Amino acid sequence: MFESLSDRLEITFKKLKGQGKLSEQNIKDALREVRIALLEADVNLNVTKAFIRRVQEKAIGVEVLKSLTPGQQVIKIVHDELVAVMGAANESLNLANQPPVVVMMAGLQGSGKTTSTAKLAKRLIDKERKKCLLASLDVYRPAAMKQLQTVGEQVGATVLPTEPTENPREIAKRALEEAKKGGFDVLFLDTAGRLHIDEALMSELADVAALVNPHEILFVADAMTGQDAVSVAKNFDDRLNITGVLLSKTDGDARGGAALSIREVTGKPIKFLGTGEKLDGLEPFHPDRVASRILGMGDVVSLVETAMEKVDLEETFKLQEKLANKKGFTLEDFLTQMQQVQKMGSISDLVGMIPGAKQAMKGKELDVDDKQIKRLEAIILSMTKKERQKHALINASRKRRIAAGSGTSVQEVNKLLKQFVQTQTMMKKLGGMGGLGKMMKGMKGLPKIPGLGGGGFPKLPF
Repeated sequence: MFESLSDRLEITFKKLKGQGKLSEQNIKDALREVRIALLEADVNLNVTKAFIRRVQEKAIGVEVLKSLTPGQQVIKIVHDELVAVMGAANESLNLANQPPVVVMMAGLQGSGKTTSTAKLAKRLIDKERKKCLLASLDVYRPAAMKQLQTVGEQVGATVLPTEPTENPREIAKRALEEAKKGGFDVLFLDTAGRLHIDEALMSELADVAALVNPHEILFVADAMTGQDAVSVAKNFDDRLNITGVLLSKTDGDARGGAALSIREVTGKPIKFLGTGEKLDGLEPFHPDRVASRILGMGDVVSLVETAMEKVDLEETFKLQEKLANKKGFTLEDFLTQMQQVQKMGSISDLVGMIPGAKQAMKGKELDVDDKQIKRLEAIILSMTKKERQKHALINASRKRRIAAGSGTSVQEVNKLLKQFVQTQTMMKKLGGMGGLGKMMKGMKGLPKIPGLGGGGFPKLPF
């Protein structure tokens, strides 16, 4: 998400940084480019106008901080305004109530409500040790009930048995009674959706809300629908008074207009981002971190949090020690690290979290999926131990043998070796994982970001 917007802003601010002194005209020219970039990202027109007006008012005639150049000062103002548009800080689910806390999931059909319900339940079960009950109120799509049953069981939640012949109000009432009787901490109600907003849908949702008095009403918005998601969110908020937004399918949207518009239009915070199809593909929405990613500053905090959660630290420390002793990065290390990184999410997203890495890796094919990982593993395991230790030994005849042994092609073997050399070069530049800290210290031209300390980035724990 935000890829095209980030690229446009990068070009605009590169011109600003080259100015020794900024005039009112310089700023207006730059903000004209920012305005076009926001509109191309499908940001709401009124939101864009208000954003540009606020930035211009703060940028023109502002006293430049001694630690920043004029260009950096404008970038800092844009960063702060992006944070203001999206919300000052992350707002999590309000669970500080007498259990069971009722969370009602609402949205249009196909927005990802059922999967998002399971993702949220998994997060609460794994991270907060909450006992969750899930109930489907979608009596119009029997497949929706079966889907919730399946994904609910996968994440370790209890799913209330329901039938399409039941009334949504009856199911909601029975679910609440079961949640109280069973000692559940959280009750998730996965409501029915429609292909578009209609009075019957809204009346049904309003009736259910009046009956169970939910503590949270989360609107699930499909990020790929852009401004449409914003207008639909406004309609839902007008009728239901939603408490927050879960933006789904953000891994498939390169623009991000919905994320930059929803808070300003509805006044309600984005609480979570759905980041993939897997049931652990959910992350809290942190406006300051997202603003940093948009402006190409990376997001080291999220990177470290993800690594601490999903990476085998023992394997990481082994590699770090090996590189520190200058033993070299081999194809076996490459496979291990590829498998480790795959646990953390898409490689392109992770690269976006490292300051400067996105620009450094432009044009390089680094994204891989689970099937590709298996093919890479087959190719590497078809090599001899000597070949895995010293890839330069792999000539044309060896490539043909490796391709035949792994059930792949010579072209795929060549592609693997190319990716390996790129990674090996990057690892040398970073001096191993510990070199990330040095890389960030050497970064120039980045403003200090509030909440991340004086130098802009926190010290990594490795």
